[in-house]
Amino acid sequence: MRLAKYLAHAGVASRRASETIIAAGRVTVDGATVTDPARDVDDTRVVKVDGRRVRIAGHEQLVYLVHKPAGYVSTARDPQNRPTVVSLVDSKERLYPVGRLDYDTTGLLLLTNDGELAHRLTHPSFEVPRTYRARIANAPINEPALRALREGVELDDGRTAPAKVRKLSSNHVELTIHEGRKRQVKRMLEAVGHPVRTLERVAFGPLRLGALEPGEARKLTPAEIERLRGLG
Repeated sequence: MRLAKYLAHAGVASRRASETIIAAGRVTVDGATVTDPARDVDDTRVVKVDGRRVRIAGHEQLVYLVHKPAGYVSTARDPQNRPTVVSLVDSKERLYPVGRLDYDTTGLLLLTNDGELAHRLTHPSFEVPRTYRARIANAPINEPALRALREGVELDDGRTAPAKVRKLSSNHVELTIHEGRKRQVKRMLEAVGHPVRTLERVAFGPLRLGALEPGEARKLTPAEIERLRGLG
C-alpha cells in the first residue's frame, strides 16, 4: 500500500493532506525519513508521524513459532522456488521471518506481521539470547575449545561476545549467543576445530521449541507476545 494511502487508512489525515505531511519530512519508515508518498508500506513496517507510530485499526498483530525443517529458506519468497518457512503457516496475513536460519539449519523460527517487534527481537542492541544445539566433527570436543567459545572467538568480522556453552556429549554441544551474525555458530565452532555437522535452534528468548515437530507451527498466546515485547 502506498504510504499516503496507509496514513489515510490509519486516520492520520486525508490522502492529499497525508501527501503534504510526508513531503514535509514528518514521516519515518523503519526509522528513516521518507518524503515519497508512493513508497510501499504495510504493517510489518514501523511507520511514525512526528515520532508517534500509526497503524491501520483492526489489524491483528500475529506471531507464530515454527519448527523449521532442513531444506526451507527463511524468506517470504524465493526466486529459486525453494520451499519457504512462510508456507508452513496457514494464515491470510502477510508474515515475515524474524531473522533467519540457514537452509540446512533446523529449529525455532518466529514469523510475524509486526515489524516493530521483529526489529526489537533481531537488533543487536537488545541482546536477545538464542540457543543452538550442534553435532560436531572431530570429536571429542576438549576443554580448551569450550573455554575459547566461552571467552569469545576471533572471526573475520571481529571477535564474538562470550557464549554460554554446555557439552552434551563428546560430539554434541549447546551454545547460547546474543549476537546475530551470519552463520555465527557454525563459524565459531569451525574456528575452534569442530565444524558443524547438524545445527538446531532450540530456544529464542523465553521461547523453547518443545515438542513441536519439524514443519509444525503454533500461534503464540498474547502472554507470550507480551514477554517478547518486554525483552531488552
